[in-house]
Amino acid sequence: MITIGEKQLTEIREHGVRDYPYECCGLLLGRYTAERKIVSETYPISNAREESAKRNRFLIAPEELMCGERYARGRDLEVVGFYHSHPESPAVPSQYDLEHAWPTYSYIIVSVKSQKAEDLFSWEQESDRSKFNREEMRIIEL
Repeated sequence: MITIGEKQLTEIREHGVRDYPYECCGLLLGRYTAERKIVSETYPISNAREESAKRNRFLIAPEELMCGERYARGRDLEVVGFYHSHPESPAVPSQYDLEHAWPTYSYIIVSVKSQKAEDLFSWEQESDRSKFNREEMRIIEL
């Protein structure tokens, strides 16, 4: 289960609309507890993919990931997941997403169609990396 504030969900939706028609991406920062991940901040990152691939792929450059991790540590937080958008596609992980994800993390995907954020779901990868399962999302005001 992932617990996240409406403010953070709004930030993810707005980032998806802002970067449309390209995929946006970013980090989910917070804490792990025994039974859930608690997201307290989003950390937007620019999509480092080449121009021709940004419509259906995102890439987080290693140096940007390291900056995000440093930012999180400075606030006594951890990277608990990632988010990205699917322009003109459902908020469902692709095969590419499956092949490039890591178990334990949450993956929030927002569908952006005609410059409007629509569905938004969180996904968690099986420990054997065989598939994603939709993750229960508890939305709170932080």
